Amino acid sequence: MKKPTFLIAAPKSNSGKTLITLGLIKALREQGYYVQPFKCGPDYIDPMHHAEIAGRSSYNLDLWMSSESHVKSVFNNQMKEADVGVVEGVMGLFDGACKDEGSSAAIARLLDIPVVLVVDASSVAYSVAPLLYGFKHFDRSIHLIGVIFNKVAGASHYQFLKEAAEDSGVKALGYVPRDKALAIDDRHLGLHMPGESRDAEIVKKAATFIRENVDLETLLGESRVECSKDNSVKAGAFNGLTIAIASDKAFNFTYKANLDCLKALGTLEYFSPITDENLPDVDLIWLPGGYPELFAPELSKNRLMLSAIRKFAESGKAIVAECGGMMYLGKEIILKDGSLFPMAGVFRFSTSFKDMKLHLGYREVSGEPFSLRGHEFHYSELLNACTTPEYVMKSARGKQIEMPVFRHKGVWASYMHLYLGEPERMKRFLKLVLEDQ
Repeated sequence: MKKPTFLIAAPKSNSGKTLITLGLIKALREQGYYVQPFKCGPDYIDPMHHAEIAGRSSYNLDLWMSSESHVKSVFNNQMKEADVGVVEGVMGLFDGACKDEGSSAAIARLLDIPVVLVVDASSVAYSVAPLLYGFKHFDRSIHLIGVIFNKVAGASHYQFLKEAAEDSGVKALGYVPRDKALAIDDRHLGLHMPGESRDAEIVKKAATFIRENVDLETLLGESRVECSKDNSVKAGAFNGLTIAIASDKAFNFTYKANLDCLKALGTLEYFSPITDENLPDVDLIWLPGGYPELFAPELSKNRLMLSAIRKFAESGKAIVAECGGMMYLGKEIILKDGSLFPMAGVFRFSTSFKDMKLHLGYREVSGEPFSLRGHEFHYSELLNACTTPEYVMKSARGKQIEMPVFRHKGVWASYMHLYLGEPERMKRFLKLVLEDQ
């Protein structure tokens, strides 16, 4: 069955993809459409924004962290009940791990999804013509159905841009005007979380501009994509496995496909390291990434939970800790101002924000019996991190890098956000962790 589906891309980052994606989702929902959002690449923040507006979970489509068959399966499965699919691209259209490997363009080619280009027009007019011409003709396998101009000065400015688009052979679908009301404030680590600040009003304003200035009828009419029935093989469940997942304002960076796999392989429960005093009676604890540093006082104050986590680890039971979850298992978190907050103390290392430095990129852990792929994004530094390298860590280009994996009895912890959305991969990883108990 064919359904309207399009990929929002741009020539470069910071062109307005996320805002226009959210505005489109809201505008389409207000017209009664059931919208399924997706995000190209490893980002876990944008999908949270998508879900907030769409009213249903957003899924990552990533060709470096997962296989082509998995990406197809995720797309087709989630489009079953949807009326419209909206895919937000990552970085520039052709920016990938190596050239355009794993890029938004690669996703568009694989799924045969038409592309809508978002162009920041704040300081340009007719000069967008060669830019659009280049994006249209650089790769003929990409079906560029139109352009939406962002930060347009007004109707007369848009007329210049529209003429440029016509001369380049790209259809102008409309524009979003330059407006201070659409400015999103910067926040911790440069990321802005759903529900914070003026999010709802900003998206509402963007949706209004889109309804008034973007040809949604043409967009939907020219973006129909074949959504096939999914025939992927599901992994069998573990017998009686129970899993507790940390989920609160400090720990919320999760890939939805990971949760789907865990749910298929066992029984899920959720708990809050901030407010709960006891752990559920489970076989495995999963501590995802998040912002433990923003809530360090609350986490440190909850001594009953810290003690419960420590006892769980020392009993030999399995814990998986990703990035912020790993920080929580350390001795302490040191904030930028030097203030120190004790954590669970499962490991002797501390994490510090005093000398913040960005660590970013795809990561692959090589070791027996198989490799794992995921993504690293953080500014903290490890102190007193003594560990014997059990695994080799590499970047997407195969360069060996320093990013330790910490093991203690049944605990697996690292800075990496693991992508284990393929059932067999998740099952093999859980077997590895559970066998070390």
